[in-house]
Amino acid sequence: MSNLTNRDSSVGINIRESLQADCQSCFGLCCTALNIVASSDFAINKPAGSPCPNLQDNYSCHIHSELRETGFKGCTVFDCLGAGQQVSQVTFQGQDWRQSREHADKMFRVFPMMEQLYEMIAYVAEALSYPVNNDLYEQLLAQLELLQQTTELDADALLALDMVAIRVPVNALLLKTSEQIRLHSLKGKASKQLNQRGADWMGKNLKGKDLRGTDLRGGYLIAANLQDANLREVDFIGADLRDANLRGADLSTSMFLTQMQINAAQGDRYTKLPSYIKRPAHWQSEPPV
Repeated sequence: MSNLTNRDSSVGINIRESLQADCQSCFGLCCTALNIVASSDFAINKPAGSPCPNLQDNYSCHIHSELRETGFKGCTVFDCLGAGQQVSQVTFQGQDWRQSREHADKMFRVFPMMEQLYEMIAYVAEALSYPVNNDLYEQLLAQLELLQQTTELDADALLALDMVAIRVPVNALLLKTSEQIRLHSLKGKASKQLNQRGADWMGKNLKGKDLRGTDLRGGYLIAANLQDANLREVDFIGADLRDANLRGADLSTSMFLTQMQINAAQGDRYTKLPSYIKRPAHWQSEPPV
């Protein structure tokens, strides 16, 4: 893989790190547009398009500082990557759905579409930060520009998008990126060991394991013990990390890891995270093991 190059990694890094939710610029779309089912993560049922009873007139949360203690753990996990403010301030040009009821339904339907676009932008931007070969770099750059242009469409055009068709080429490029980086970083490691896509590792004890370069796409790692594990260059796209123990684990160069995955897991100050991931505030209050 001597042809790998890091053309201009700052392009991807800067974009990926800029994808942060700004709740002050959003009209509480995640608290209104999404459907919520009562569970261990949410204390209530709430249909899509209906505001959460904890949402205040200024779009702040009445119990924001007590969400986990009052049964709304899922709210502390969610991250729209900035899709909310894009819909609120760009797509609908700052029109408040409470003041413009004729736009409310359309705004609520656009938000999940924008979420998906922002997720794909985050993945592609991250891929651009890696030393991939020239051909793949150019394809990723073109895909990123196309996705960014798509987020600027008006509401009707966004609702008419075929998300499956958009995801297919993105997924193909991300797979190529994953293969290039993982194989380059772990020369000689058995390919069978690397491929754990969709693995059922729920509750599995992997404490201290060297899992570098493993493909864990779509894996089930719910409550898995990954304490002190080496998770560098692990592909985490779609992996379920709810309540996974990441205390002391090295995820500093894990691939396609999201804030929501980390928010749903358990960790501590010794957990090494990528630069674009924030250390969850609730990790500080979780008891050590």
